[in-house]
Amino acid sequence: MSRMAATRDGYGQALLDLASNPKVVVLEADLGKSTKSLHFRKQYPERTVSCGIGEQNMLLVGAGLASSGYIPFASTFAIFTERAFEQMRNGVARPNLAVHLCGSHGGTHTGTDGSSAQSIEDLAIYRTLP
Repeated sequence: MSRMAATRDGYGQALLDLASNPKVVVLEADLGKSTKSLHFRKQYPERTVSCGIGEQNMLLVGAGLASSGYIPFASTFAIFTERAFEQMRNGVARPNLAVHLCGSHGGTHTGTDGSSAQSIEDLAIYRTLP
């Protein structure tokens, strides 16, 4: 029987499940506690890069890692992935690099964060990429 769980919990667990591959690296934009990537960071600090509040930079760091043979997983709130679309398009998608981006806290239910934190366009925007 399945149980209900937050997708961010699944993301955090998936990172741990993938950790046996030494090429897997995790990029955080100052939200590891919220996106649950902190579990990976605690066990594999040498394979975690903190990019601060810099989603645009985080994706280009991921592009550099991917072009060097690593498998980067980057996470932030879905609303902030929109800000980094140009970097994803030009730095990741156009050169056909594999950077895995997780946008958590998507949709219209963002609790006390209000409407400025609601992201309903992120999937539509990213679907335009090759």
